[in-house]
Amino acid sequence: MGVSRSAMKDESSVVVRPARNVRGSVAIPGDKSVSHRYAMLGALAEGTTRLSNFSSGADCASTLACMAALGAHVVRGAEGAVEIRGGALHQPAQALDCGNSGSTMRMLSGILAGQEFTSELVGDESLSRRPMRRVMEPLTRMGARIEARDGHAPLRIQGGKLRAIEYHTPVASAQVKSAVLLAGLFAEGETWVEEPLPTRDHTELALEAFGVRVGRAVNRAGLRGGQRLAAIEAEVPGDVSSAAFFLCAAALFPESDLIIERVLLNPTRTAVLDELNMLGLRSMLLDAEDRQHELVGTIQVFGGPLRGTVIAGAEAAALIDELPVLAAIGPYTEGGIEIRDAGELRVKESDRIAAVAANLRAMGAKVEEHDDGLLVPGGQKLHGAEIDAHGDHRIAMAFAVAALRAEGETIIHGADAARISYPQFFEVLNRIAER
Repeated sequence: MGVSRSAMKDESSVVVRPARNVRGSVAIPGDKSVSHRYAMLGALAEGTTRLSNFSSGADCASTLACMAALGAHVVRGAEGAVEIRGGALHQPAQALDCGNSGSTMRMLSGILAGQEFTSELVGDESLSRRPMRRVMEPLTRMGARIEARDGHAPLRIQGGKLRAIEYHTPVASAQVKSAVLLAGLFAEGETWVEEPLPTRDHTELALEAFGVRVGRAVNRAGLRGGQRLAAIEAEVPGDVSSAAFFLCAAALFPESDLIIERVLLNPTRTAVLDELNMLGLRSMLLDAEDRQHELVGTIQVFGGPLRGTVIAGAEAAALIDELPVLAAIGPYTEGGIEIRDAGELRVKESDRIAAVAANLRAMGAKVEEHDDGLLVPGGQKLHGAEIDAHGDHRIAMAFAVAALRAEGETIIHGADAARISYPQFFEVLNRIAER
């Protein structure tokens, strides 16, 4: 067996053995970003929202639990089926537990800012280290009163009547933009957000799917407060950030042939596919369609020799979730991978720059660590090693991919972090890896 639980340390350790090829087809669980937003908007909408292929990850389960605690009637069925009967929210009986999910805490803050009650948002140790001032500042300007511990969770939000603002975000963050727009639903007047760089537009598209009129311009989005939301029926497209790990795995082997079914192809999210195509992965679009304003399709990819690249500026912002796995396969490229302007990686579930550098070195790679990125030279051979996931799902999965081309087996400690976004990841990886 190529991937197995290790008896050497604890039940959270997984052994990954080298592969000679990647082949098959994968249906990815529902996109996290879309699932979060559909769950929140479904709780605000009139009627019952019915979703299929909802994310199987723990982060989106945290969002559902929070919306249920706020008064929405939530029913989870088999294989990603979710029903949410929405309406007016009410004060929760206890603190809302966001678990490990920054998306839940930041975006839900925007909704809670406009409610006529006080609520508290808490999270696990990792989430409690992540910066929250970036959403506190605009929401406070809109009229909410928010208490925090030195800009970190727990957050105590006293909501109420909000005033519309025009907000220029100092950092390019879809979560900050979303928090302000969601608060704007409850504000008097028109709320606008302008960003230094364009970010994911899932909130704008989801709002439109639920019947909200959204204004769009270059790097700007806005809406008028007081609009009503109507329930929807939708299939959540496959998570492209999860698909990225399989795309990178396929890219490592010249004879790879992999089909990714019904995956999200939103242009703000396909930068990883564009980047891999530029590096040498070959891809074909087999079909595509519009679902609730999101582009969804099936793609087929083939491996090939990988060149090298520099990722910086707007490109780094667009690839922020996929940078760890791209860096992890950097040693196998011909020209290496350099990442700049990605200081945001320092404040994710872990310090992803430090975690990637440490784990690559453990596998025998040379790597330069910078404040805002990494330089990973190409043409290197890696060996199996003991890897620390640092409690971070993307680190665990990134090094499972890197281990497929390493010499000898790799033990990933803390591999259960993958359940945050993709509980079935190691099982699926083992199925498509030929040995």
